[in-house]
Amino acid sequence: MSSATSNVLLDSPVLKSAISKASRRLMPMLVILYVVAFLDRTNVGFAEAALEADKGITAGAYALGAGIFFIGYAIFEIPSNLMLKKVGAKIWLARIAITWGIVSACFAFVQGETSFILLRFLLGVTEAGLFPGVIMFLAEWFPNKVRVKMFAIFYLAQPFSQMIGSPLSGWLINIGDQVPGVHGWQVMFFIEGMLAVLAGIACFFFLINGPENAKFLTAEEKLALKNVMAQEDTVKEETGPSGVLAAMRNGRVWYFTIIYFCLQVAVYGVTFYLPQQVSQLTGKEVGIEVGLLSALPWLFGLFACYFVGRAANTVARRRNFGTALFLSTGICIFGSAWAGVNGLPALGIMFICLAVCSFLSIGPIAWSYPTAFLTGTAAAAGIGLINSLGNLGGFVAPILRTEVNDFFNSATDSAGVYALGVLPFLAAILMYGTKRFRNSADALLDK
Repeated sequence: MSSATSNVLLDSPVLKSAISKASRRLMPMLVILYVVAFLDRTNVGFAEAALEADKGITAGAYALGAGIFFIGYAIFEIPSNLMLKKVGAKIWLARIAITWGIVSACFAFVQGETSFILLRFLLGVTEAGLFPGVIMFLAEWFPNKVRVKMFAIFYLAQPFSQMIGSPLSGWLINIGDQVPGVHGWQVMFFIEGMLAVLAGIACFFFLINGPENAKFLTAEEKLALKNVMAQEDTVKEETGPSGVLAAMRNGRVWYFTIIYFCLQVAVYGVTFYLPQQVSQLTGKEVGIEVGLLSALPWLFGLFACYFVGRAANTVARRRNFGTALFLSTGICIFGSAWAGVNGLPALGIMFICLAVCSFLSIGPIAWSYPTAFLTGTAAAAGIGLINSLGNLGGFVAPILRTEVNDFFNSATDSAGVYALGVLPFLAAILMYGTKRFRNSADALLDK
């Protein structure tokens, strides 16, 4: 297919109609799925004190259980992606949600440290493949030109989950404490786990494996979408790695793994400690006021993620936005620590809001790069590798923050926060360096 033909296809009303219909049909289900995933991944924080009081789970065992989630997640990420490629996203994403929901509900029956740690590991195992599976699914449905926008819509689940997750979990605990014979934390785990099971069942009915199986598209719309996606796949096959081993040896895959790792260190380094940092800045105990202030960055992040996703629709814009946003993330993390040390709570919260807006907006841009040159089993392996190793940033971030604070004897936690702000600057350099990776697929994106 010629370059001129591709330009006509990308601008054709038929293709635009197909993309619009696909977005309305698929994106709400994917966002709901990821919202529930974040609820079940983070709700353990609300049960920490209760698990220690009711089941004797020590702080050390809790920390191990919280972190071991990422180990199970990393080990089974690539195998899960390969299975998704084999059986289709519709069945596999439904399976992921149903099994992780069952495991999450089983936390209601924790008896001690061993069962708690085992269930946290199993939660990581069963959820493995969800995020990269959705990334692969979107790469099969939406052309590169609009893919960052779709990734951004999917990413809206993160701030939305953070905004509604805390009040929902707290409400379920309060309601559960009024039920005779059970604890509130048991009710929270069980109900939020069952929400994932219901979301998994819904996936089976709402998701569709590829445009060719979509009854909501006309024959013309199917053909237009299939032609564009086929052209992009041809370019990927000609210029990208072929097969699992080639993808895992590919230098660009490892390059973006480092970028994603730096991003996740910043993300989890901020989010794991956001209520505590807001509490330190304001001098107030963690409660409803701190909770509302902690939700504020995610509210701003919703809008930033969406609008940046819409604007980053060319190669140059993605590179420039990504570089600037990484720089902004590092500067704002530094700024929040500086404001805390100097007793400037309003300025500190403003810096935190800007940091969250920045790193939330980077995610969709970062994922547009590997999906532009990976296809088939190479995509399953490469995207799985980037996500699994990158997510280990969630394991490293709290350790890095704690160790640096201990080394510098930082009572205000500022040294640890400064340490988290270093890696985004490295990522900014690497993001700007992506200009070296320009390939034939970029010609389609820039039209």
